[in-house]
Amino acid sequence: MIVGVMGAGRLGGAVLSGLLSSGHAPADVVVAERDAARASEVATRHGVEVHPPATVAAKADVLLIVVKPQDVATLLTEVAPQVSAGTLVVSLAAGVTTAAIEERLPSHPPVIRVMTNTPLLVGEAMSAICAGRYAGAEHLATAQGLLAPVGQVTQVSEAQLDAVTALSGSGPAYFFYLVDAMIEAGVLLGLPRALAAQLITQTALGSARMLLDSGEHPAILREAVTSPGGTTVAALRELDRHGVRAALLDALEAASDRSRELGRG
Repeated sequence: MIVGVMGAGRLGGAVLSGLLSSGHAPADVVVAERDAARASEVATRHGVEVHPPATVAAKADVLLIVVKPQDVATLLTEVAPQVSAGTLVVSLAAGVTTAAIEERLPSHPPVIRVMTNTPLLVGEAMSAICAGRYAGAEHLATAQGLLAPVGQVTQVSEAQLDAVTALSGSGPAYFFYLVDAMIEAGVLLGLPRALAAQLITQTALGSARMLLDSGEHPAILREAVTSPGGTTVAALRELDRHGVRAALLDALEAASDRSRELGRG
């Protein structure tokens, strides 16, 4: 199986690294990258062939679309003559629907849409995939196999992808926002910034690991830290007083609405 990676920016480069580290031989991966310097770097570093998009589309059994959403239409128009009905198209372009991709590919290939997030860059992505009109279970399984080396993968309906975008696609930004605020609080309380960052970053990592490994509801784990009359309950009371939970609900609803708007173009 020849895998074609359309776009070798940060996200495309991470996907490429994941493919190669999971056992795909460089000879079985071809890359399209318009930036000449980046194309040369990718070819030298990974030992893969770099070609124009149309050449990659003609060679590949699976096409991974990893370009900016606004560039997808132009790319698909360019490669459409080379995409056969047997080519699996896997798009990581945010907000671009399977129908929009299918409309630009007259051969009606199977299309899988992916919503992933930036932890893909460190092999800890959360990716949600859905099938287009012409894709079946075998195509979903292929896409899942390609993405598994860079994180977890789950299958959803396309109707759920706006909510997925709001929750996990944009999710890293919310955590970075909270961590930044907590570091500032540490500085305000008299800690050196580097120490505050170390304390909060490791606390975030450990807390996420507890959630994953224990399988407990987060409310149960929160209660285990919250002693009657203690420091944690005092802090949580302030968060509730300032409406933090309600603000988070409103924020994710706004993100989902915006994702839906972008999908309509």
